[in-house]
This record gives sequence, C-alpha cells and structure tokens, in this order.
Amino acid sequence: MSTEGGNRAVVAALLANTGIAVTKFIAFALTASSSMLAEAIHSVADSGNQLLLLLGGRRARKDATPEHPFGYGRERYIYGFIVAIVLFSVGGLFALYEAYHKWHHLHEHPGDMGELDGRWWWVPLLVLGVAIAMESFSFRTAIHESNQVRGDANWVQFVRRAKAPELPVILLEDFAALTGLGFALFGVGLTLITKQPMFDVIGTAMIGLLLVAVAVILAIETKSLLLGEAASPDAQRRIREAIEASEGIDGVIHMKTMHLGPDELLVAVKIAVSASDTAAQVASAIDTAEIAIREAEPTARVIYLEPDLRRVMS
Repeated sequence: MSTEGGNRAVVAALLANTGIAVTKFIAFALTASSSMLAEAIHSVADSGNQLLLLLGGRRARKDATPEHPFGYGRERYIYGFIVAIVLFSVGGLFALYEAYHKWHHLHEHPGDMGELDGRWWWVPLLVLGVAIAMESFSFRTAIHESNQVRGDANWVQFVRRAKAPELPVILLEDFAALTGLGFALFGVGLTLITKQPMFDVIGTAMIGLLLVAVAVILAIETKSLLLGEAASPDAQRRIREAIEASEGIDGVIHMKTMHLGPDELLVAVKIAVSASDTAAQVASAIDTAEIAIREAEPTARVIYLEPDLRRVMS
C-alpha cells in the first residue's frame, strides 16, 4: 500500500511540476525576473526528481541475482539520495547563483527593472497564482497518501522514520515548492509595488536557501536508510513475541534486523533451545518460528535463526 500510495503522489507531483515549469519559463521569457527563473529551474529539478523516484521504484523490483543475493530493494534509497543531490545543486545552488548574478547586475545598472514594469507586469503574478494552485493539488495528494500509512506519528516523525523514501521526498519537495512560490510572490510583488528590483534578488536568494536546507534534510534521512536501518520498535516487538510463542524455543538471546528495502526486512536472531532437544526437534522449532515471524511481520523476507544454549554468567 505504501508503494502504491507513494507512486500516486509521485505521478501527481510530476504532472503538476511539468506544467508549472513550462508556465514559469514563459513568464521568465516575458519578464526577465530572476525569481521566476529560479522557480522555473526548481520545477525542472522537481520533475526530474520525480522521474528518478519512479525509476528507482521500478529497478527495485528486479529479482535477486547471485551477485546481489538480497535483491535490489535499496535502489529506492539510492535514487532518493540522488534526488537530494539534484535538489541541492540544480535547485538550491542555481537559485543562489542567480541571486548573486542579479545583485551584481543591479550594482552595474541601478534601478534596472528588466521587463517587470512593462506591459507584461501581470504575467509573473498570474503564473505564480496558477503554480500555487497546482502545487497545492500535488501537496494535498501527498498528504492524503501519507495519512494512509503514517499512523499516530506526527509529520516530523513520519519523515524521519518512514522506510519508503517516496512519500517523505514528495512531501518535502511540495512543501519547499509552495514556500518557494511564496518567496517568489514576495520578491516579484514588492518589486512591482516599490520599483525596487532588489526585492526580486532577495526572493531568489530565499528560494535558494530554502532548497539547500530541504536538500540537506533529505540527504541526511536517505543516508540513514542507505546505511541500513533496523525495523521499527513495533515490528521488532511483533517478531520477538512470535518467536517466543513458538513451540520448542525457550526465548530470544539477541536479535538484529535491517531493512533491505522499504518492504523487505532481514531478521537475524540467536534463539535459545533446550540442551536435550535433538537436531530434528531444533530444525522443526526453527521452521515453526519462521512461519510465525512471517505471519506477524509480512515484510520479514530474509530470516536467519541460529540455535544456541542460554548460558548463565557466573
């Protein structure tokens, strides 16, 4: 369900950002507003990011091979990390460069409004209004799909704990897009009202700083997933209870879990068995425990149970 919901949110964001990017480029061509150019490049970066997320989801479905025996589930994490890099470089750094370039230009040509005070002055305002409406639709879709899987977690907890990267990425991108549009509206609007183009520069710089901040947050969260995160505390509790309730097992000595992908969990457990059990009895107990684990936690795809004797430390 989380994968399907994530794909719906990604497709909605892709359609919205593609249309928005085209309108923003048209607005930039007519007005020469640096805020509009920064926002246009931002939308292009977002559209490319959504294509990367869809590609990562498709590649993650490949079957395991002898070279990659645990499958390709982490492809989704890799492409999520690439999204953070694209957002940082193509979105954030470009906007900051554009702000610097426009600021330098204004020092050489004070008061230059470009075409913002000409007959096309209304274009960026119209485009920003349409873009806000389309981004709001995308953001609403991401929120709706996230609400299906986030449970009792608040939004910060959901972004930090989610094992599937698509929904947190889209949520942060859409939030950044809407906030960035507000900054662009601030820059363009005040420039038109006051005839001071420095406000356009300030709006562009604010967009750049916002995108850099969001990219850093995304990079930190996806890096953690790439390194290998354990199962959630609830999932670990279910697995432990399933093992301890299995016949022929005296308890759990220690357990380690790791996500091979959003929907694939590696479970490695050292279990305590009786010293009087035969090899056949131990093997039967392990088989029973594996079935119980998969029933309690369906994402547990790879399970290793090692029998041992519980030793009392003197």
